[in-house]
Amino acid sequence: MMKRPMGVHGASKGSEFHDGKQQPLLKRQRDRKALASDALPLPVGLTNKIFTVLFFVASYFLMRSWRDKIRNATPLHMLNLGEIAALIVQLSSFIYLIGFFGIDYVQNFISKSCDGAWDSDEERECIRPNCQVASEAPKAVVQLMGVSLSENEDEDIARAVSNGDVPSYSLESQIGDPLRAAAIRRRSVEMTTGRSLEGLPLSGLDYSSILGQCCEMVVGYVQVPVGVAGPLLINGREFTVPMATTEGCLVASTNRGCKAIHQSGGATSILLQDGMTRAPVVRFPSVKRCAELKFFLEDPNNFDTIAHMFNRTSRFGRLKHLKCQLAGRNVYIRFSALTGDAMGMNMISKGVQNVLDYLQDINPDMEVISVSGNFCADKKPTAVNWIDGRGKSVVCEAILKGDVVRKVLKTSVSALVELNMVKNLAGSALAGAVGGFNAHAANIVSAIYIATGQDPAQNVESSQCITMMEAVNGGQDLHVSVTMPSIEVGTIGGGTQLASQSACLNLLGVKGANADSPGANAQGLARVVAGAVLAGEISLMSALAAGQLVKSHMKYNRSNNNMASIGNAALPPLPTKSS
Repeated sequence: MMKRPMGVHGASKGSEFHDGKQQPLLKRQRDRKALASDALPLPVGLTNKIFTVLFFVASYFLMRSWRDKIRNATPLHMLNLGEIAALIVQLSSFIYLIGFFGIDYVQNFISKSCDGAWDSDEERECIRPNCQVASEAPKAVVQLMGVSLSENEDEDIARAVSNGDVPSYSLESQIGDPLRAAAIRRRSVEMTTGRSLEGLPLSGLDYSSILGQCCEMVVGYVQVPVGVAGPLLINGREFTVPMATTEGCLVASTNRGCKAIHQSGGATSILLQDGMTRAPVVRFPSVKRCAELKFFLEDPNNFDTIAHMFNRTSRFGRLKHLKCQLAGRNVYIRFSALTGDAMGMNMISKGVQNVLDYLQDINPDMEVISVSGNFCADKKPTAVNWIDGRGKSVVCEAILKGDVVRKVLKTSVSALVELNMVKNLAGSALAGAVGGFNAHAANIVSAIYIATGQDPAQNVESSQCITMMEAVNGGQDLHVSVTMPSIEVGTIGGGTQLASQSACLNLLGVKGANADSPGANAQGLARVVAGAVLAGEISLMSALAAGQLVKSHMKYNRSNNNMASIGNAALPPLPTKSS
């Protein structure tokens, strides 16, 4: 579990934190986790052995005593003092062994679970409260002007932060009020830079919900307008799609595409595969040893062992497959796993680390270079994601009626087919695109990601898309599809738990974890993303084919305020020949 940073500025000189001899011991005491066995007077291993011996000795004594009673026809319920004592010892040792034997194994298992990062709110609530009680260490109290930091005026604290006397990152833990801490940090930034942050909102956000999870060194939040497009009809179900953007025309254009799809009977969206990836890189002394590891990992007979080591770290993470690539003495191992309704980067990283520990045990000459070797590949446009997929691979199609193409989209089937071939296919090929065979998939993906609390940087690979258009039904109708092999989304963890983003997920009906079918909500969100991209592609391509793009953007995507101010400003004088 992540420890909160502890500042020591302002502590008294006589403090234990400045005592060079005591500091290592105190640090070990602070870092040490409290264990359940600490309540025992003796070490847990010795206590287990003592009670085991007492149990068997008492049992042996009673068995011999009762055998003699049977021989002598003495009632078994007539007990002497020794037999009573033996019964008490046997009962107490039995209770101990049932309740406490193996306590060392149990507490080690719990402590390892607590150390990891949990993707799921459900998993976090199940484990973390006990961890906080057991492992939270006393923090160093930052003092300012002889009193604790929180007792000072905000302006004085901000000045101390600006001067470097108080660490900015410690404000939340020292003050105990995330909103006040953000306000003080904001003021210190203004003091340091000499520039105002007026206009950046501060109040109105639950800062405790982002503390330690979504953002650090907070000074406010940015307002992004959220519009809705729809209804988007996918697989017989209507969705109202939230989109957070500052680009005019984007929501209106996507909404027009949704209308065209709806009037044509809706779209069909299919999930092709699901699997988040992580690819560590390890090194061996020779290429031969690298090849041996590759053969070992890709041998189907060894998969169950690797999967067992991977799956034990989470109730939802399940290894699907892995593949290896060699580069000299380096081995890149690409793990792919199911991660439930979480996007899953933390979950799969824990599983990968567990496998790496196991591999190091059986291969002492293996050196782990990094848990991520960029063969994953995260937040980069890569051929491996385009070909093998990452996250959710989705294809979405619709057949647009000819009348809808003419009346709603203001163009023709033949014009769209030709434009798609020349622009999205040939033009992107000339540009050397990797998964960029589309008009503007990134626009829709980014807008939905921001609205629903996804990682916006993963728009890079999530927007890899090929848009296909062809005439069908004798050339009267248009078949249009988008194929997106690496949509990376989750409905729990990260920014999805913030109030605004959670509301947008709720609008789509995919908020939180799906208790009946883990992973169904995240897969549903991926289908919506692909459907919205399909709508966006249809509308933009139609605007280009009909020559409407410039006209619509001049109407919706220009800053009228700025244009008005420019128009009202006095024009500079024309230059003369002398000038």
